[in-house]
Amino acid sequence: MHEDGNGDGDGQAGGSAVAGRGVEREFLALERELTVFLRRARANSGEMAREVHPDLESSAYGLLVRLDECGRQRATELAAYIGVGKATMSRQLRALEQLGLIAREPDPADGRAWLVHLTDEGRVRFRTVREARRERYVRELAAWDRVEVAELARLLHQLNLGMEK
Repeated sequence: MHEDGNGDGDGQAGGSAVAGRGVEREFLALERELTVFLRRARANSGEMAREVHPDLESSAYGLLVRLDECGRQRATELAAYIGVGKATMSRQLRALEQLGLIAREPDPADGRAWLVHLTDEGRVRFRTVREARRERYVRELAAWDRVEVAELARLLHQLNLGMEK
């Protein structure tokens, strides 16, 4: 039996029904693999967050990634990028600030707004954990050809770009 509940045949005549079922199977397989991948990524993110600081929420780890890669950001930009509301972002930023991982400063372009950035301590802690994560990827994918690793990165980038729209 196939996952869709049918046997080897599709029970219908015509090539388009077969093609449609094939696409459905492809998307079911994609959904299944992404679900496993995301579950593992969330668990991994939680572990890394605790390595940065024992009291750091796993959801805040992505903010550290963004701030390390892009530098100073407004809270509204971070909220839009992460996909959360202003209240959630404010709560996460307050927690990061209390842990000494980020700081705020007035935005010179708009005195009413604030820019958020990693503190020196936050940057050191984050980069130490991120480097350990990269080393883990290198070990886990050691049997992969570098071209395959690059292709996976390219496809994930393409997926992420498509999901931003």
